[in-house]
Amino acid sequence: MLTIAKLFGKSPFAPLQTHMDKVASCIGELPALFQALVAQDMKAIERVSQQISRLEHEADLTKNDIRTHLPRTLFLPVDHGELLEILSLQDSLADQAEKIAERSTMRKLQLLPEMREDFSSLCTKVVEAFWLAHKVIKELEELLESSFGGIEAQKVKGMVEQIAFHEYETSQLQNHLIKCLYQGGDAMPYPAFHLCLSLIEEIGRLACISEELGNRVRMLLELK
Repeated sequence: MLTIAKLFGKSPFAPLQTHMDKVASCIGELPALFQALVAQDMKAIERVSQQISRLEHEADLTKNDIRTHLPRTLFLPVDHGELLEILSLQDSLADQAEKIAERSTMRKLQLLPEMREDFSSLCTKVVEAFWLAHKVIKELEELLESSFGGIEAQKVKGMVEQIAFHEYETSQLQNHLIKCLYQGGDAMPYPAFHLCLSLIEEIGRLACISEELGNRVRMLLELK
């Protein structure tokens, strides 16, 4: 296990960035999972799902290590509670990836033909939203060096706005997909209908959490 205590000696954000990289490993597996979902390739879904679960566990170990070694007082303009809130949101992203993966193994996903394109767009948008949030966390060192102000703060605020727009686009796609499902899903068995609805909602949740994380960092800027 990476020595988290030593990372805190460098910066309060270095451990958060280490954890976010672990989370990114989970999210990085989702495109393959989504592709297998659309192709109804259950063997691939099981394989990727197991990989996501393993990576989520690794992220959990890092999260627990950070909580164990998080100093109560830091000689830096960031308090204990703010760091824990950011860590918790990052953890939620890994948890959500695992939840989507587990749900995907339940049965083959049946998509109505008119849903396929928008479903693929939804999957792409949520992953893009995450990588923007990942980029925001990577900017925390620069924010610290700039005392949470100036050009760097404006840059991060702009990135947070991009996440918010991705979440908006995701919400629009979700609503359209759910409408299509309710209008055309009469002939679908209830388990198939429920799985499709559930996955649309759970996949979209990734963008919501990414937006929450971005907004939490923006609040940090406003407090400084």
